[in-house]
Amino acid sequence: MKAKMPMIARILLGLMFFVFGLIGLLNLIPPPKDLPERMQAFNTGLMATQYFFPFLKATETVCGLLLLINMFVPLALVILAPIVLNIFFVHAFLAPEGLPLAIVIGLLMVYLSFFAEPYSIKIKSLFKK
Repeated sequence: MKAKMPMIARILLGLMFFVFGLIGLLNLIPPPKDLPERMQAFNTGLMATQYFFPFLKATETVCGLLLLINMFVPLALVILAPIVLNIFFVHAFLAPEGLPLAIVIGLLMVYLSFFAEPYSIKIKSLFKK
């Protein structure tokens, strides 16, 4: 079971980013109407740029796909790191009801980046002189 943990974590994280990225990219589900006021303002700001939200969702979709097909996993993890951090902060400060999912995403990310044997070696090497 221990040998399969990195694969399970990679597929779970990849599915989350691929599915939610694709949903956001293709506007398959409209944003909920009952979002907190500050979260609505945040989303309005992202949409007002006209480029950032599609860029973000395309990045999530591509990185999620890379995780799913097990290609360039360390690169996908590095690219997703600031996105995961932002997801955590958005839910910590603007929409706390999504915090449990944000924590799960963060834990999967930390596990794959620093504890999962095939990927941690490459990620940890980024922190060496």
